Amino acid sequence: MTDRSCGEQIPYLLRDYGVDTVFGMPGVHSLEFYRTLEDAGVRHIGVRHEQGAGFMADGYARAARRPGVAMIISGPGVTNASTAIGQAYSDSVPVLLLTAAISTEDEGMGRGMLHEITDQRGLSAPITGLSAMAYRAAQVPQHFARAFARFGAERPRPVHISVPIDVLEDPLPKAQAVTSLPQAPGADPARIAEIADLLRGATRPVILAGGGAVHASAALTQLVEMTGAVFVTTVAGKGILPESHPNSLGSTLQRLPTCGEIAEADLVIAFGTEISEPDLYVTADVEASGDVDPALLEPKLAMKGKFVRVDIDADVLIRDYDPDITLLADARLAAEGIVAALGEYSFASADPSARVAAMKAANHATLSPLEQAHDKVLTAVRAGLPANALVYADMTQIGYTGCVTFPVEQPACWHFPMGFGTLGYALPAAIGGQIACPDRAVAVVMGDGGFQFTLAELATVVEQRLPIPIILWDNDALGEIADFMKARQIPQIDVYPENPDFEAMAGAYRAGYVTVTSAEALTSAVKAALTADRPTIIHLAQGHWTDEDA
Repeated sequence: MTDRSCGEQIPYLLRDYGVDTVFGMPGVHSLEFYRTLEDAGVRHIGVRHEQGAGFMADGYARAARRPGVAMIISGPGVTNASTAIGQAYSDSVPVLLLTAAISTEDEGMGRGMLHEITDQRGLSAPITGLSAMAYRAAQVPQHFARAFARFGAERPRPVHISVPIDVLEDPLPKAQAVTSLPQAPGADPARIAEIADLLRGATRPVILAGGGAVHASAALTQLVEMTGAVFVTTVAGKGILPESHPNSLGSTLQRLPTCGEIAEADLVIAFGTEISEPDLYVTADVEASGDVDPALLEPKLAMKGKFVRVDIDADVLIRDYDPDITLLADARLAAEGIVAALGEYSFASADPSARVAAMKAANHATLSPLEQAHDKVLTAVRAGLPANALVYADMTQIGYTGCVTFPVEQPACWHFPMGFGTLGYALPAAIGGQIACPDRAVAVVMGDGGFQFTLAELATVVEQRLPIPIILWDNDALGEIADFMKARQIPQIDVYPENPDFEAMAGAYRAGYVTVTSAEALTSAVKAALTADRPTIIHLAQGHWTDEDA
């Protein structure tokens, strides 16, 4: 139609770019977004808080492997969603934040208008790959094209598009999606040949893969099996190679035996990872003594051999390390290129499976008593879930343990707010994941503190009748912070807040509820929750699983 307004055209633009679902909350400034939303065939999932919309869009994007969309009001909607957008930025998740804005004539004037931010574009700029304000209706399709071009061809970070309320009502006769969007960059054949030569000469190679290589699972598996390389992932890369694979050390960069293997490798190739500080927290109870190389305790990988970096982000390629070879390329295209360059070459390097098995046992031996209790719980949860289940974990001690020990056999199944480290992520993100993948099981792992950050979205799960088991690890504390305070002899101030009655709370929201104290009961509860017509809170009191006080 040629007589649509800008606001009426936007849902059709979304549809034409492949968007079938948006997460949001209507507000007085965003009403025009909704006029044709149903006519365009775009589903709206209502949230209880704009932060929840951002997290749901994030969870949707991680599960569907396509952009998630949060559609909210100007001003407080933007500030409320900013934490979720910051998380998506940190973890390279393609989220479109579509918001209204105050009138163009009032923008930047500081007149005290409703929902006014004097520089709304500037507010979100540091936590987005692009923050754009549409000052005319004709700019809206251009900004959409810029957003989806970035999602497909660059490091996929969030995009914020602000549309002022007067622009939403302006006519927009023509609004078409760009049909030929740019693709991710391929690999330079000369650099590919150099990397292949290094692999032919290596006797103890390690391949390290992160979230930017999740879509490269098949090629990286082939590369590992051709070369006999030991395989390690960051948390975001869990499952790129099945963690039961004899060459896989899983997501264990936080464990000293794995750090030692990387240090002794004669070649390390990193695909799609910035090797961030949180991925390198060494949590084993060790000291820098004569028995441990102090370099292994630094927040940076120690490497004695050659180092190759493959990434889609040029800044990552030259940051923190001085690699022998850098390759600006999509991880899948690069891995496929290396496999092709190696051809039929027969590698004579020793089978690393026995060494990997020994390192796995050594890594497991580093688990503290509390982590061992977590591992027991997580093993029981795993037993209740199908192999392709999507698990969303929160910033909580059991989640930290799960990043290392929760067994994952497929890519993009374990989702964790690793970089920004936001509490309250898991529940709303899991809603997004379940909406994206209604035929897959979805589960949440949360602590009692983080649960209350986004508790209101429990109503959204109930409203959408989603069968999500919520494993609630309850230590009646902000446990990680309390432990840090103890270790540093700091008074433990406000780290033991009084919890609500979780059973009564579940009843108030009309959610299911069960308390379990054994691994067998936990597995059964998870299986039962997956067949329900609502979420189920599975309450685990820490004191029933450890010798420590609850």
